[in-house]
Amino acid sequence: MTWRVALQMDPPERLNPAGDSTILLALEAQRRGHALWWYPAGSLCWREGVLWTQHARRIRFFDDTSRWFEQDAPETLGLNEMDVVLMRQDPPFDMGYLTATYLLERIHPRTWVANDPFHVRNAPEKLLPLLFADAMPPTLISHDAAAIRTFLAEQGDIVVKPLYGYGGHAVFRLNGQSGNVEAILETLLAQPEPLVAQRFLPEVTEGDRRVVMIDGQVAGLLGRLPAAGEIRANLRVGGTAAQAALTPRQQDICARLGPALQARGILLAGVDFIGDWLTEINITSPTGLRALKQLYGTAPEADFWDAVARRRAA
Repeated sequence: MTWRVALQMDPPERLNPAGDSTILLALEAQRRGHALWWYPAGSLCWREGVLWTQHARRIRFFDDTSRWFEQDAPETLGLNEMDVVLMRQDPPFDMGYLTATYLLERIHPRTWVANDPFHVRNAPEKLLPLLFADAMPPTLISHDAAAIRTFLAEQGDIVVKPLYGYGGHAVFRLNGQSGNVEAILETLLAQPEPLVAQRFLPEVTEGDRRVVMIDGQVAGLLGRLPAAGEIRANLRVGGTAAQAALTPRQQDICARLGPALQARGILLAGVDFIGDWLTEINITSPTGLRALKQLYGTAPEADFWDAVARRRAA
């Protein structure tokens, strides 16, 4: 059976053809005979039960880093008529993003939306791990500078970052040697969103772990090694992917996570560990599929579409 698939994503020219997971998912969809369109999230319109965009483009992807897509002229596309919608645009997790989840919720699951927009909205990546607080390092979520200073004094060495940040942006380490704590807090707290503060884990100098989970099952594991002098191992900020193995504690945590992700319709998640500590569960637009394929010769993109097919059939 072939499907009509809409990709809610950033403009394709902004994608990294060498490593982007969206391209890999799209290539597998095309291999299965599915027809693809893409549209920007801000273009959604709703009226009298119909959700559509006037800015969709029929698109075809190629496994070629010099020419990775071609697209047709803009057209009006009714999302109620689609078989599947993939939410694949990058954060920020702002009101525009939230509005898209509200609108897509109106058509799901008749049009299958992955990940489930209700749970994408209600379980952003730095809040979903709170369901498993015992697996996390000491963590504070706050917009109160005094509370963050107290947490720093208690822990001695912490990392702070915006609650709805992504890709390793605006991540700072604060400790007794930091001479600009107040300036960093003043800058970060100038934004309305709270911060996440966590005890600094020295294991991060040896890299972190990204576990790709598809429909609640472990599909693969990436070791992510930070660049020299960095505490951020994200591939987008210069980290390097490497083969790795799960520790017994990481396996136990993933076994606990699996049913929770399945129950929430989270077909694709990127679960992050530093050492044996759970730090994030990425569900908005998780990456790492291309690196898994290159490191292990597996096909996580096929596993994903198999999971979509099972969910739609059910």
